[in-house]
Amino acid sequence: MWFRVNPMCKMSEKKKVKSEEASEYGLLRVSFIFPNGDKYEGECVRTPNGVVVRQGFGTQISSTGTTYTGEWSDDKMNGSGTLSHPSGAMYEGQFRENMYHGLGKYSFPDGTNYSGTFNNNRFEGEGEFTDSEGYVWTGTFYKKAAPELKLKLNM
Repeated sequence: MWFRVNPMCKMSEKKKVKSEEASEYGLLRVSFIFPNGDKYEGECVRTPNGVVVRQGFGTQISSTGTTYTGEWSDDKMNGSGTLSHPSGAMYEGQFRENMYHGLGKYSFPDGTNYSGTFNNNRFEGEGEFTDSEGYVWTGTFYKKAAPELKLKLNM
């Protein structure tokens, strides 16, 4: 059975919800379909003013095919999760306020990847970059620069 949720809901003014069950911790297990075609399945809570927000663990699939599976807090990607893009790019790691933040790994569609620290969606701090030839470069990354990168030799 499909029904509407409170129109004050932060996730959407008009959405369809399926299989809503309250757990002993106050979490709701829901399936949302947004007007733009995005889908969310996972845990939510209802705030004191009646707004339903994503909280706990869940999966959001955008209408364009981008998928996030992981932890939510205050209706945002917060905690550990995986964000996969239709291009083949993928981020696995920590999120804060919908951004890559903390330890993680970003894999590019061409097979190159960065593993290390992120700050507000940027490589920042100690990390390793693996290039298209398979060479691993280590060092400190800051904004768009990575001075003094060193080639990691496997002997």
